[in-house]
Amino acid sequence: MRDHFFRPTIVVVIAASVAGGAIFLSVARSSAEAPAAAASPKTPWGEPDLQGIWTDETTTPLQRSAKYANQEFFTDAQRAELDQTRAAMMGRERRVERGTELDVAGAYNGQFVSVKKTGKRTSMIVDPADGRVPALTPEAQKIQATDREFRLALLQSTETCKSKSVACRGGKYDPKPSARRAELAPRYNTARMNRFDGPEDGALPDRCLTMGLPEFGANAGSFRRIVQTPGGITIFYDVGQGQGWQRNIVMNGSPHLPANMRQWYGDSRGHWEGNTLVVDVTNFSAKTDFQGSRENLHLVEKWTRTGPNALDYEVRIEDPTVWTKAWTVKLEFTKQSEQANRIYYEPRCNEGNYGLPGLMHGQRTQEADFAKGKGPNPAIRDIATDFVGVEDDPLQ
Repeated sequence: MRDHFFRPTIVVVIAASVAGGAIFLSVARSSAEAPAAAASPKTPWGEPDLQGIWTDETTTPLQRSAKYANQEFFTDAQRAELDQTRAAMMGRERRVERGTELDVAGAYNGQFVSVKKTGKRTSMIVDPADGRVPALTPEAQKIQATDREFRLALLQSTETCKSKSVACRGGKYDPKPSARRAELAPRYNTARMNRFDGPEDGALPDRCLTMGLPEFGANAGSFRRIVQTPGGITIFYDVGQGQGWQRNIVMNGSPHLPANMRQWYGDSRGHWEGNTLVVDVTNFSAKTDFQGSRENLHLVEKWTRTGPNALDYEVRIEDPTVWTKAWTVKLEFTKQSEQANRIYYEPRCNEGNYGLPGLMHGQRTQEADFAKGKGPNPAIRDIATDFVGVEDDPLQ
């Protein structure tokens, strides 16, 4: 769960320099302890060898900020400036009105936050050329607007809307709690909303459920361990704060599962094109969500070993019910030290087994106290948004 301290399951090395209270994270590389291997090593059975623990060692925004329009790469000077600005921002020393909810919304200061340095690219998206997610279809816009309207209604009586926070953009403050608080969400909920009447009011990470594919990392970091056997490939993901999961890629040339068989991580069917692993992924569950895309999400991934410690990842993303055209993301992963990571614990979100019941119990306790005339109405408190300063992120 994102509001708890992240203890990564991968061993990391923290750089000596600390700026503005934020710690820049550098991940141990195997190149420091082993001689360089061939650029395209092979497995004993002759396939390209993609095995190892891989991560992206820098931070790149998914979309390109308007301030960097038509600029595919940052200059060295821009990266240095961004690193300094982001470090100061993550120190969380900015204060709002003392005693307000927003004043204490950041549960942890910079001592508890690891920040990767800014990457070279101004966006992960390389197609379209503007580095932005394509426009939504009219139907997707309606679904998004309906969902947003419902979530804003639950926030309307909170300090978040009263202070005109970015989290209430498009909404307005009304001191009276919304009559919509008892309504079901417009569709299956995957994100945090401002109530906890039941488990499914919480975000997927609150319920120890991962967001799934495509996986582009998280604020707390992400790693993927690729394991190959003759005729099979498995990837173990360690994402965020314990939302780990395992993915199996079918390599026997068989077709996708029938359309009525849906899986949380989709159905992955792979084949080799030279040294590149190409994976076609379909059959996603309607209970997963990526940028508004659910059961119609279709991915085509390309994994290519480009050096002893380098792995290129490219994914084409399409859903004609959500976006007006397909789009492509590229990432560069670096191989991590096998020696430093020789003790690898399978990631599990065990804290959620305690946290989720606690969230619901806390809400019931507050409601009971309010009914007895003690404490504020829980409906006017914001439990959906947090982390003051997110609107100042210079990479967005």
